[in-house]
Amino acid sequence: MNKVVLVTGANSGIGLALCERLLCQDTEGLQLCLACRNMHRGQAARSALLTSHPEAQVALLQMDTSSISSVISAAREVRLRYNQLDYLYLNAGIMPNPRFDVKAFFKGLFSSNVITMFATGEGILTQTDGVTADGLQEVFATNLFGHFLLIRELEPVLCHADQTSHVIWTSSSNAHRSAFNVEDIQHLRGIQPYSSSKYASDLLSLALNTRYNQQGLYSSVICPGFVMTSLTYSILPSFPAFLWTLLMPLFWLIRLFTNTFTLTPYNGAEALVCSTNKQQRRMPYMVLTEK
Repeated sequence: MNKVVLVTGANSGIGLALCERLLCQDTEGLQLCLACRNMHRGQAARSALLTSHPEAQVALLQMDTSSISSVISAAREVRLRYNQLDYLYLNAGIMPNPRFDVKAFFKGLFSSNVITMFATGEGILTQTDGVTADGLQEVFATNLFGHFLLIRELEPVLCHADQTSHVIWTSSSNAHRSAFNVEDIQHLRGIQPYSSSKYASDLLSLALNTRYNQQGLYSSVICPGFVMTSLTYSILPSFPAFLWTLLMPLFWLIRLFTNTFTLTPYNGAEALVCSTNKQQRRMPYMVLTEK
């Protein structure tokens, strides 16, 4: 039987690169579903994948993880389409209105923490969050709660005692414990909602294993490393394109000192695909994460 794989945030960046890698690995034995907020971009991504893999089975699903009604509607559609969901990649995420702390950057540049600063963004990145139509903090809803709700709504196709399904979260090296407060899970009172949401997803993955392992569902978190995507470029939107080009040799140099600088979406997606292969080959299940 064909494996059924659903990827959220599949129209660009890590998500699209992941889909490309999955199809390169197994075109004929895979039913791939691209869950995208913007259907125009989703259709463009689907067309690009089918150009490279004409025989592939690639479907589209409209879903905005920041919207409760959108997630519930999308989950209902998935249950109608498929009897079993083998892999659910929770990749959709946002980092709205990022601000780069120049003073903290230059302070860290001449400290012993410089490699960690480059690898994780610790201490130099803050964001201004918004509020969704449902009254939730936007980053919390998009990166964490929407995905949690999706899992709960997809229990009928994820949980089978005689079959194994896997949930794989795209985590981040920017997931810092210091940014997360269990008494402020939406990060209403903080300035690092992205870091908080990613650390919360790491914790949630552990809780999901406790709840669902006996029902055949296993969860893991995977960090793709520092990747140059639209999210990364938005950190310094005023930088001209040529300046990013000039910075790339520095980033490649940093790769000599830390393996978290994967730089390209295709490289970053490798860890997600490798985790899938490991899950197929061995049990008991291992929770893979990187801090």
